[in-house]
Amino acid sequence: MPKCSVFIATSLDGFIARKNGNLDWLPGSDGVPVPGGEDYGYKSFFESIDALILGRKTYELASSVPEWPYMGKSVVVLSSRYPKTLQPISQNIEGTSLTPRELLSEMESRSVQHIYVDGGTTIQSFLRDRLIDELTVTRLPVLIGEGISLFGPTGRDIKLRHISTKTFPSGFVQSKYGVDNAA
Repeated sequence: MPKCSVFIATSLDGFIARKNGNLDWLPGSDGVPVPGGEDYGYKSFFESIDALILGRKTYELASSVPEWPYMGKSVVVLSSRYPKTLQPISQNIEGTSLTPRELLSEMESRSVQHIYVDGGTTIQSFLRDRLIDELTVTRLPVLIGEGISLFGPTGRDIKLRHISTKTFPSGFVQSKYGVDNAA
């Protein structure tokens, strides 16, 4: 199976977006580069992946910024709005309602080796199915009080192995974890 990684930012209180999906608290979410040019390791991470699996809301948000952020990568949008078979949406973008495990089997048949999984519900479903190998979570020094949580009900404990933590002058704290997917 391909390696599945998450690279995401949260507020200090663990939210990835406001309740309405707004990311106005997240520098760079509007497509404008972050002041100072720091990318927090994103460029290196992005270069390491072969493809992305996004939830529908994340795809719609990414489609709304002036420049498509996933240029040069194959993207699959996971949504119940699509049939099980992969359907073309546009160049390098497909949609499906396959289960995460079925989708990874399809990606493996395409020789995909490393996948970036993004979108709250999508990340949660991949975690529940024991398919996430690595989590990189960057916590921002802001409390937004309520919103969409990165982690939802898991049905079990998910053990993580700390790999590294970095701090940045901006106050951002980035931690990388390996995920123990043992049954």
